[in-house]
Amino acid sequence: MNHFKEIIEEESKKEYYTKLHEFVENEYRTKTIFPPHDNIFFALKNTPYEYVKVVIIGQDPYHGEGEAHGMCFSVNPGIKVPPSLQNIYKELQRDLGCKIPNNGYLLKWARQGVLLLNAVLTVEKDKPASHQGKGWEIFTDRIIEEINNKDTPVVFLLWGNFAKQKASLITNPKHLILTSSHPSPFAVRYGFEGCSHFSKTNDFLINMGQAPIDWQIEDR
Repeated sequence: MNHFKEIIEEESKKEYYTKLHEFVENEYRTKTIFPPHDNIFFALKNTPYEYVKVVIIGQDPYHGEGEAHGMCFSVNPGIKVPPSLQNIYKELQRDLGCKIPNNGYLLKWARQGVLLLNAVLTVEKDKPASHQGKGWEIFTDRIIEEINNKDTPVVFLLWGNFAKQKASLITNPKHLILTSSHPSPFAVRYGFEGCSHFSKTNDFLINMGQAPIDWQIEDR
């Protein structure tokens, strides 16, 4: 049983979510919205609550044609790797010697327990942040709070000022919070470059008796 499904059902009964649902459904009917409707909860479906070991928090989905599929930083196969993800790959190469792959499809991470969670789960085409402040943040904060309640240790990777704001939701001393600047070209040199978050994550997981993450994304 995926506990996230229960949370979605609980939240769907609340007033904010009813308004959010109406807004989102109307947007999909009248505009081009990403990710595809079936993929809004892709991250939660592919990394069930019980298996979450790492959480990476993004802001909102990619707003370009065909890019977003419901996991932060990840793009569909065949789509050019965005600059932020290119910088993540460079840090992985520097930190762990990973080969830089020819694609940006991160489903392999998700299936190992890396929850790739955007704070806002939908966006209008070519309009970044267009669905902020509509209720998604309340929903995804609830997801973070539920993960905070887990007995098993989780690593939270908070990159950039927006993600760092979520640290206040993470109060369980069992968990590890790692922060840095955002991997975007504008911010990468202010702390993300050289942060070694991937090796630090694996060291923590191993010390806690859990399997490390295989961060290597294969070529497609």
